[in-house]
Amino acid sequence: MSASNSEQQERTISKRLDRNIEALLKRREQEARQSTRQDRVADAITRFAGSMMFVYLHLLIFALWIIVNVGPLPPVLAFDPSLVILAMAASVEAIFISTFVLISQNRMAEADDKRADLNLQICLLAEHETTELLTLVAAIAEKLDVEIETREGLEELKEQVTPEAVLDEIEEKMRRRGTKAPPA
Repeated sequence: MSASNSEQQERTISKRLDRNIEALLKRREQEARQSTRQDRVADAITRFAGSMMFVYLHLLIFALWIIVNVGPLPPVLAFDPSLVILAMAASVEAIFISTFVLISQNRMAEADDKRADLNLQICLLAEHETTELLTLVAAIAEKLDVEIETREGLEELKEQVTPEAVLDEIEEKMRRRGTKAPPA
């Protein structure tokens, strides 16, 4: 009988898990569809610039450039013997690539902020539900005359915690310590 209950519970968890995964995937697909062409181009460039193919391509181009301009290839005329053009091209490329990376990072930070907000909301809901459950269990224990050894701790846990109070306390402690941001 317990194996049957365990299998039923596993299927229920699997259904919930599948539903949650599907919801998250649909949200990511929706966000991807809503991204602009410019964002997709920046992401594609960033992905390529962060690949080994990019490294290999640059190794090949730089090696050939250097060999042609300072190496022992007499049939080819050197066009950049001091490698100034190569340095300038690499610098300009670095400027653009770093800009594309920053654009992609800004988008990722925006998505992370949304996920953090969702996580905070879920945690606050869980905190509220846990507090209500503790209150209910304490009332049941009192009704049944069950001895509770750590009544002070239980009373503290039953108190509602508001996010504003937590944020105010963090800011107050940081102000007293003279810091501007919490430790990483």
